[in-house]
Amino acid sequence: MEPSTARKGVGLALSGGGYRAMLFHTGALWRLNELGWLSKISTFSSVSGGSIAAGVLAHAWSDLKFENGAADNFHDEVVAPVRNLARTRLDIPVTLRAMAIPWRSAGQELARVYAKHLFGDCCLRDLDPAGPQFVFTATNLQDGALWWFFRQDGPHGNIPLATAVAASSAFPPMLSPVVIHDPLSTQAGKKIVLSDAGVYDNLGLDPVEGQCATVLVSDAGKRMKVKQKVPRDWGRQLLRVLDVIDNQVRELRRGALLKSYVEKDFAGSYWGTYVDLENFELDDALQAPVRLTHKLAETPTRLTKLPEMLQERLINWGYAACDAGMRKWVEPDAAAPAGFPFPAAGVG
Repeated sequence: MEPSTARKGVGLALSGGGYRAMLFHTGALWRLNELGWLSKISTFSSVSGGSIAAGVLAHAWSDLKFENGAADNFHDEVVAPVRNLARTRLDIPVTLRAMAIPWRSAGQELARVYAKHLFGDCCLRDLDPAGPQFVFTATNLQDGALWWFFRQDGPHGNIPLATAVAASSAFPPMLSPVVIHDPLSTQAGKKIVLSDAGVYDNLGLDPVEGQCATVLVSDAGKRMKVKQKVPRDWGRQLLRVLDVIDNQVRELRRGALLKSYVEKDFAGSYWGTYVDLENFELDDALQAPVRLTHKLAETPTRLTKLPEMLQERLINWGYAACDAGMRKWVEPDAAAPAGFPFPAAGVG
């Protein structure tokens, strides 16, 4: 496909989905690194669980040793920290601690935990200026718009990376909100109230689809379950209605993205946890039966400790899905991978 000449660079959007997304995207990033595409990406846009993976990558970028387009220390600098976090139960302890310390919101506590486990005192201004732009998106609950965190000089750059990732992954209502002082306001004390970016757009498309010539999308979002019997009580019926609204937004976003590929608004590829690799029509795609991968796609959307085998299978699945999407639509001459990153785990 020939991209629009008005667009430049390569963008990668990493969806939300808790630890499931964090691990699936880590597998996708692993394969992109092997293909030599990780170093070609000019903008990373991320949501929620995808922002955890992107945050780890952004924090490690200056330490990655790229040779011939691929970083040979990717596992140690990116995969290992992600897996260490996946061994940590966050959501319930963070919620309980926030309840016990009422002057600290759950979002603030989440940022403190991310700083402890991943980012230390790194601020947005500290990210590698020679590296790509990382955009961590969140939802502004005051005006309903999307809020972007990214590396820049000035007051915005003083925001901790942990706060940006926490705001992006502040799943409502238990882990939300994250409240920051507006870095650009001349009004003293003006605050911005932020929640999970998935409330607005779980794919994280906005920072990349309008400017990049090549748009890659890794989708680890969870689909709404089909129910034959819908509860009639007001509370559970309201929750079901909210699920329908959320599902509609996601399907509209995904449909518009795929239409843009067909109409050649930009080049690129989409892959996700629910794809069937047989649809990519690659004879040498990794073996990933849909009956097994759909079970991985249904992993609960939480920030809680995951078994080692499940971690490896989610990484393997992201790796395989990305490989198929890239070799089908972007890099058709690339060699097939020798196998999964964790061969013994497979995808189930």
